[in-house]
Amino acid sequence: MTADAAEAAGPPERRAGDGGDEVVLEVQNIGKRYGRNTALRDVSFQVHRGEVVALVGDNGAGKSTLVNILSGALPPTAGQIILDGKPVHFRDANEARNLGIETVFQDLALANDVPAWANLFLGREITRKGFLGALGWLDKPEMIKESEAAMAATKIRIKSVRAKCGSLSGGQRQAVAVARAVTWGSRLLLMDEPTAALGVEQQAQVGELIRTVRDTGTPVILISHNMPQVIDVSDRILVLFHGHLIKTLTTADTSTEEIISWITGAGLIRPKRAS
Repeated sequence: MTADAAEAAGPPERRAGDGGDEVVLEVQNIGKRYGRNTALRDVSFQVHRGEVVALVGDNGAGKSTLVNILSGALPPTAGQIILDGKPVHFRDANEARNLGIETVFQDLALANDVPAWANLFLGREITRKGFLGALGWLDKPEMIKESEAAMAATKIRIKSVRAKCGSLSGGQRQAVAVARAVTWGSRLLLMDEPTAALGVEQQAQVGELIRTVRDTGTPVILISHNMPQVIDVSDRILVLFHGHLIKTLTTADTSTEEIISWITGAGLIRPKRAS
């Protein structure tokens, strides 16, 4: 890691009781090029157990590219990802999910015409034991039971896990998406602009969801333009600018004004010393 990258990555400030210094994810010198265009260059940082790390930056800063790399949707051009101390190379998003990395995208990727419980087990359905399972019969009661437990853990009530997702409010649908991700995301949860289309009350509910996930020990990387929520729920803030990680801020020691100054690049301009 270069000296500049080490400065950008910053020290691993931790919150008391949040899982210690256990490093779950380490990103080392990740880069991504599209022909002559560079989307990411030499990005390095760590994420610890029970930590919420906010990833911020202006449009085109490289946030979505980085999330797509971490979720297995895109291969990096350079660098490596280390999960639980072991280098990993994702050929696709399924490999990342199999290793416990789940992503909640802006569009939530829910099937609105099927019940909430079916969305939690979409693609991972539980089959019955014995001969019926061998024939592909689904264990609907078991999936409903586990879905109810998963939704209870989010602390957001929905009318029923049997209700179709299309009939739920925005915050409730977000809860279903998060419950699904937490159910399968044992190591890391990525959240890409989770409050972009939600009202104030629903944004607060998502904030509670993030804190609930953090309290289980699962680290969260939150991509957001919502500065009040970033400050409210995160432990550290990583600022991307034109594909570079230019600053790591300790949330408790910063302000909205300072975050914005780095997002816009103004923080890179150091004032001249008086002669």
